[in-house]
Amino acid sequence: MEPNLLVLGGTTESAALCRVLSEAGVSATVSLAGRVARPIRQPLPQRVGGFGGVAGLTAYLKAHAITHVVDATHPFAAQMSSNAVAACTQTGVPLIALTRSPWSVDKGDNWANVPDIAGAVAALDRPVARVMLAVGRMHLAQFAPNPKHFYLLRLIDAPDAPLPFPNCKTVLDRGPFIIEGDLALMQEHRIDLVVSKNSGGGGAYAKIAAARQLALPVIMIDRPAIPARPLAHTVPEVLNWIAHCGTERGV
Repeated sequence: MEPNLLVLGGTTESAALCRVLSEAGVSATVSLAGRVARPIRQPLPQRVGGFGGVAGLTAYLKAHAITHVVDATHPFAAQMSSNAVAACTQTGVPLIALTRSPWSVDKGDNWANVPDIAGAVAALDRPVARVMLAVGRMHLAQFAPNPKHFYLLRLIDAPDAPLPFPNCKTVLDRGPFIIEGDLALMQEHRIDLVVSKNSGGGGAYAKIAAARQLALPVIMIDRPAIPARPLAHTVPEVLNWIAHCGTERGV
């Protein structure tokens, strides 16, 4: 059977996979959540938006004769990843996650780990600080209980609703970022605390390395729990999985 993949995308890892699949002539569709107004165009057929939960994704897999699913969503896209596990279990479609290894504490780091966004909000119940809040546009409203701080927000798209912070600065930019740039950004805005998701990978690590160089504390938000599924950390691992998982054609 010729493979017919569904790639749940939106990350730099998914973009790299899509390029390789396109070059290899593998039939595949990439699905994007639609949270970014101007996503990077992928060299594969593309769909944008949700599926309608587990039932909707199950119906899609059947209707489009999907043979393999690669979950290359952001490590914090827990609902989509959980839905993919459930839908693939119901349909018997093989699933693998192409994901980044999480960051770990290095010498000189000063991390306070919290389990979730609510934990980060609680950790900001502290004296006034100048905070680089690197959690993405979708979560900003959750930090409204701590309006006393100055917040530096780096976003891909401009906020689509009024910000809950009386004192903030928004910088529109898209990674990957470099240490020198993040050092300059933090120094320009006199940042003394960083709040970050443990996204992993290299594209967003510059702020963590910059915080280390500046001896700044980091409130690090742990990854959400996702049901067990096979994992890959590189594109070649995914290609090897496709070649040996229910198809007669290698990639």
